[in-house]
Order: sequence, then structure tokens, then C-alpha cells
Amino acid sequence: MPKMKSHSGTKKRIKKTGSGKLKRPKAFHVHLRSHRSPKQNRQARNNEIVDPSDAKRIKHQVPYL
Repeated sequence: MPKMKSHSGTKKRIKKTGSGKLKRPKAFHVHLRSHRSPKQNRQARNNEIVDPSDAKRIKHQVPYL
């Protein structure tokens, strides 16, 4: 059986925590930030745990994570 291919975009964005949960960066933090409030930019810095309903789909995209 050949190896499964991982989704390249997903494997660059998702990391696994010590307990096995998946974490991802929050959206809207890369560019065009000057018109947003400082609070919005500050909160977007932190990572977020992937929702359990999406975790199964993401684990299928990146089987060797």
C-alpha cells in the first residue's frame, strides 16, 4: 500500500498539541490590519484549538501529523 499524500496547505497551518488536539492560527491577522482595532489585532495573535467537528476532516487531510 503506498503512502497517503498530505494536504500541503493544511500541514503548514496546523500543529498538534501534547494532548493530541489540533491548533491553528486565527484568521484576519496577515495584512490590511491598520483599519482594525488594536483589540482585534491583539486577539488574532493567539492560536485557537480546532473545533472537534472539523478535527476529523483535518486529520484525514494530514494523516501523518
